[in-house]
Amino acid sequence: MVRKRYQEAKTGFQLLKSVDADKYLRKIGLGREDHHFWKQVGKALLCTYTLFGVAWLYNETSPLGWWTLKPRPKEERELAHLYERREFPYPGDAEAMEEFIAKGGMIGTTIGPKGIIETDKDSFNYQKEMQNKKFEQEAMKLWLRMRNEVISELQEKGYDVE
Repeated sequence: MVRKRYQEAKTGFQLLKSVDADKYLRKIGLGREDHHFWKQVGKALLCTYTLFGVAWLYNETSPLGWWTLKPRPKEERELAHLYERREFPYPGDAEAMEEFIAKGGMIGTTIGPKGIIETDKDSFNYQKEMQNKKFEQEAMKLWLRMRNEVISELQEKGYDVE
């Protein structure tokens, strides 16, 4: 007659001691013999991210304003010598913010003509000037359309008009 032996149930600290963690870690590639490999992987990732970070920082703050890693459209490359980057004041500096807003502030683009510092213009005058410019453009379009209509009518009637 064969007797069955029952194994005692291990609980608590006995169970913790009986679990061979290294055996399971080795199965998934994290054993003691794999430490050198993971150390090398970590170094490689650190170097890669450092290089990406340096390239990103250089791209944003390049001392060579004409050579960044961003591709530029043809029009921008042709007109690059006419523009410079506008500096924005720190939001906490109230005096610099007032001066910035008085010069035109956020209205318009972030680049302005190099050498032309328009300190006498405030934001209201700038808006007024832009509205006047739009009004002039619309008036010119309307005048050209009416002129072309008159010319086409005269040509239909047989008059020679250039």
